[in-house]
Amino acid sequence: MTAFKEINAPLRTIMTPGPVEADPRVLRAMSTPILGQFDPAFTQMMNETMEMLRRIFQTKNQWAFPIDGTSRSGIEAVLCSVLEPGDKVLIPIFGRFGYLLTEIAERNGVEIHTMECKWGEVFDQQDIIDEMKRIQPKVLAIVHGETSTGCMQPLDKIGPACRELDVLCVVDAVATIGGTEVKVDEWQLDAVIGGTQKCFSVPSGMAPITYNERVEKILAARKKVERGVATEQDRVNVQQPIRSNYFDLSQLQDYWGPRRLNHHTEATSMLYALREGARIVLEEGLQERFERHRLHEKALIEGIKAMGLGLFNDVPWKLPMVTCVNIPAGVDGDSVRTMLLQQFGIEIASSFGPLHGKIWRIGTMGYSCRKENILFVLGALEAVLIRHGAAIQIGQGLQAALDVYESPVVALEASESPYAAVKK
Repeated sequence: MTAFKEINAPLRTIMTPGPVEADPRVLRAMSTPILGQFDPAFTQMMNETMEMLRRIFQTKNQWAFPIDGTSRSGIEAVLCSVLEPGDKVLIPIFGRFGYLLTEIAERNGVEIHTMECKWGEVFDQQDIIDEMKRIQPKVLAIVHGETSTGCMQPLDKIGPACRELDVLCVVDAVATIGGTEVKVDEWQLDAVIGGTQKCFSVPSGMAPITYNERVEKILAARKKVERGVATEQDRVNVQQPIRSNYFDLSQLQDYWGPRRLNHHTEATSMLYALREGARIVLEEGLQERFERHRLHEKALIEGIKAMGLGLFNDVPWKLPMVTCVNIPAGVDGDSVRTMLLQQFGIEIASSFGPLHGKIWRIGTMGYSCRKENILFVLGALEAVLIRHGAAIQIGQGLQAALDVYESPVVALEASESPYAAVKK
């Protein structure tokens, strides 16, 4: 009989657009003893997590809670709960994850309308608004930060236009929440989905979401409580009940709300992780955290350019947490990534679709977004590229990044950051 050994995972420096390195404090929280899902100590943690998520989403919405599952579970929960067969949905696509929104939406029997732009670009907000006026959809579903291209779509005009046109604005903010501004209330976004495995520095397995009264009104009209837990008041005829039981937001509200409807068994250790991850975000401060991501992005960019490499997403709409590097001509991009992993324990990412084999994607998210990681990946990338015969400026990348870090203003800000004291 085969004897299986205990897990002994190798140490990695994860510099992908997700997952990222989990904060050690999060991992410690996950080892907390299990509580029953309706233990008052646990339900208090649930309430605290909801309040912290409201602050991170910058919203006063009543509903802000996680879906148990990876990020797309949150997307699926929102879309299947608000969409009914025959509804019109408009989806602007500027990368892989716009297509994912389409895949999820079309399985709900809706009428899909898309608009596309070249990968590496984003939409003029007015073009989306004009298309909404023409299509008159029930829902606009759009990605905020597209990790496949390293681009970020402006939303500040789209949200108010959706409100004016009575269109629900559903936003995939999986890559951006906790790393850059996501102003749910100010931008008038109706439902927003986040993820744990990126800027929260929590393992993949939950999808924080928030939504407002406009969404809740639709949920109330489609609410069908499952028979095993329904009361007489719950037994009503519903014309178009939400098709999914697991992703039924109307029942999940009762699970996360005062009623504590027994819908599913909460992923206890993941809730511990999310609560601690959210606490760490707020402890650092939203603006301070966003500035940290911009600082390390700048150091990485300056190092990449000084090395003689080009950026794919060197544009005003660049996603701050993802830097896309053009693979030099004649260099095998996958071979470089393999050597980085095997010789240095560093993981960076390739891309998808038309960009596969053309760019590397380097993520600087959450706990992975630290000075030592930036310097390590620049030094290792230079060494590997030399081995691959690439024509680069040897010795310049690290020096350019150090110039960023050693500027007087940066040095002062770094010394005052509570995150600077966090070590592995």
